[in-house]
Amino acid sequence: MTISGALSDFSLPEIFQLIEKGHKTGLLTLRALPDAQDTQARYFYIWVREGRIVAAANRLDQQGLVSLIAQRQWVSDRVFDKLVHWCCPISEPLGMYLKAQGVLQAEQLKQLFQIQVLKQVCGLFQLKDAEFKFEQNVHIPPRELTGLSVPATEAALVGLRVLRNWEALADRLPEANEGLASTIEGQPHYRLNAQEWQVWEYTKGTVSLWVIAEQLRLPVETVQQIAFRLITIGIAEEVPLVVNTQVKQAVEPLPLQIIDEAKQENVSNSFVQNLVGFLRNKVLTP
Repeated sequence: MTISGALSDFSLPEIFQLIEKGHKTGLLTLRALPDAQDTQARYFYIWVREGRIVAAANRLDQQGLVSLIAQRQWVSDRVFDKLVHWCCPISEPLGMYLKAQGVLQAEQLKQLFQIQVLKQVCGLFQLKDAEFKFEQNVHIPPRELTGLSVPATEAALVGLRVLRNWEALADRLPEANEGLASTIEGQPHYRLNAQEWQVWEYTKGTVSLWVIAEQLRLPVETVQQIAFRLITIGIAEEVPLVVNTQVKQAVEPLPLQIIDEAKQENVSNSFVQNLVGFLRNKVLTP
């Protein structure tokens, strides 16, 4: 099964959410359309397994991860070439094989994954004019695998945190006069940062993003972006706030001066009480 479209119809965060919720396995291809500065289309490839991103590259020759390791010169060219091209089992993830051989340490493997997957994915959120295609159950090349993976929405969260230019996602942000409501029971299992936790505390569906921004003393655009991140990872949703057309104002007590004057003029307490009740009914009746 193949799903295709344009990022103008489905944003990349929405695609990631679909992949994770559907526990999809396959290949997501992004084709960035050429512009005035870049006359050739650029391609990006993201491999996923059961909703988790396992590899990313801008090439299909199975040399992306090999190139990254070679650039860091953690092992001599001769030894590396022998291990990769002659000894590595065809079906085993390259990263895990090199770790088992003592060529790479666990921390180096994490660094590779961050560069190969997270760094590349973060840059893709700036794409505005691009097409996507998701092919299910496509073979995942072991030589592009470190053996590590990340949930698709968690990768989206990381990417959106460091995004500086939100132009491509501007029309996807929740409205400032809308509220946020939690979609989960209890607390999120994601590692939210301080500002995300602050906004999360307002996911009761009763306060607009404008008010949240004022309360937290943050620009409203920042709160909209944070709200979008919470929506992207599936722990909150945008909700319209209910506006009561029958505004009921609180009835303030009559000034003591009026009551005192009424007493001085021998106006009965019952009259004063009836007057208060009459005013209350007038105010509360639409």
